[in-house]
Amino acid sequence: MSDKIYIFDTTLRDGAQTQGVDFSLDDKEKISTALDNLGVDYIEGGWPGANPTDTEFFNKKHSFNHSILTAFGMTKKSDHSAENDPMISSLINSKANSICLFGKSWDFHVDVALGISKEQNLKNISESAKHIINSGKEFMFDAEHFFDGYKSNKEYALSCIKSAYDQGARWIVLCDTNGGTLPHEISKIVTDVSNHIPGKNLGIHAHNDTENAVANSLVAIQAGVRQVQGTINGLGERCGNANLMSLIPSLYLKDEFSKNFEINIKDENIKHLTQCSRLLDEILNRKPNKHLPYVGAAAFSHKGGMHVSAVQKDPKTYEHIDPKEVGNVRNIVVSDQAGQSNILSRLETIGINIKKNDPKIKELLNEVKGREFIGYSYDGADASFELLARRIVGEIPRYLIIKAYDVSVKKNSSGEIISSAKAELEVDGETIVCEGEGNGPVNALDNAIRNNIDKISKYSDYLKDLRLVDYKVRILNTGTEAVTRVSIESTDSKGKNWFTIGVSPNIIDASFKALIDSLDYKLFKDNAPASA
Repeated sequence: MSDKIYIFDTTLRDGAQTQGVDFSLDDKEKISTALDNLGVDYIEGGWPGANPTDTEFFNKKHSFNHSILTAFGMTKKSDHSAENDPMISSLINSKANSICLFGKSWDFHVDVALGISKEQNLKNISESAKHIINSGKEFMFDAEHFFDGYKSNKEYALSCIKSAYDQGARWIVLCDTNGGTLPHEISKIVTDVSNHIPGKNLGIHAHNDTENAVANSLVAIQAGVRQVQGTINGLGERCGNANLMSLIPSLYLKDEFSKNFEINIKDENIKHLTQCSRLLDEILNRKPNKHLPYVGAAAFSHKGGMHVSAVQKDPKTYEHIDPKEVGNVRNIVVSDQAGQSNILSRLETIGINIKKNDPKIKELLNEVKGREFIGYSYDGADASFELLARRIVGEIPRYLIIKAYDVSVKKNSSGEIISSAKAELEVDGETIVCEGEGNGPVNALDNAIRNNIDKISKYSDYLKDLRLVDYKVRILNTGTEAVTRVSIESTDSKGKNWFTIGVSPNIIDASFKALIDSLDYKLFKDNAPASA
């Protein structure tokens, strides 16, 4: 029988301590639902009584199918009994079934941060544990700064965790609070601790200040702990916590762990990892880190021609797992390093069927390399690449023919800067003049077309839900002959995002190229008719 590893998520508590992160009640509901659907064992929802949002979250009754809702707090204050400590009372009175209290286990912190005697700290831990356990709630003790405490005063650090364990704590969580402990130290210390407290009652809470939080968590499991704590995407204080999006698949998919341990999260749940990761970024309104292991958009991207050729023969040549196992996809990158294999694979992905010996393959490859030489980058411009490819193979019509455009920037007497744009488009042989203003030249161009959609009657229904999501400018070289690369992210009511690119010595021209590609791609994917 394999030992079970319990997954403890602290996104809503420790993750909420990330700079710039502030979860609303609705955010907490969405994230906790996703975590429950994923199958984590514990969801640490926050600190009831510490702020109105957390208090309201814990006042609600949550009907989780898999997860145990856990409330977080600290051991009693020295001038209160546990029974009369208002913070502990708020935890017990909450709708949480499990309570996690942190307490000091580093003598330095007891002396400096708390300013109390070591004996009083032990009393605070013991009495807090006893009171919560007597309330009928599951109790776990977060031994804050345990590894630093162990290295400073081993006997005292051990006495702190024994104070909670001897009262009946279900879990003793060893915290690398400062995140400075290395894997070999974690392994050695946990091995020793398991001689004093059974591994079935031990957990690990690792911070990522040396980029070792995931590694530290894995070696801690090998050394004896049976609960692992972390957050979605490694969110957390300073450099973050152990990333559960890496830990969970490593535990489930890697033989060293899957053959010796079991987790509640199974095949059908693992496939939702990528979705769960991106849900958090969507809630936080931030761009996903494409380089995250397992779930990042670049985690299974292949750029070098030799790599692509090998992956086409057998993905195991350059992939440690099948991306589908975690809900991700393979991505073949087209760039100046691309070979014929890259092009063919990418064409297949977008549904272009073409023979390997077709001369248009070489034409497209040369065109891509030539464009990248002058500043284009199709790594992240999937829509612009597809348009380029289909134009070369003759599979895309002309839609909006650009005859001319003009942009002006003026500053009025009150100091207000006004940008105006005028674009002349041709559709079915008819010239359509579009004018608009904006808070910048690019915004003015965008508005000129968007605000005159009705004039473009043939395409108005196709373009009315088009929305520009993001706009990025990069100056590729310096001096008076600098080249500008503009990237635009667009979306529509169907929820699909696409990326286009434009390059020119002139930022307006580069922007317009990217913008027109965005419009053309929208028209193409929605099967709009060609312009006569």
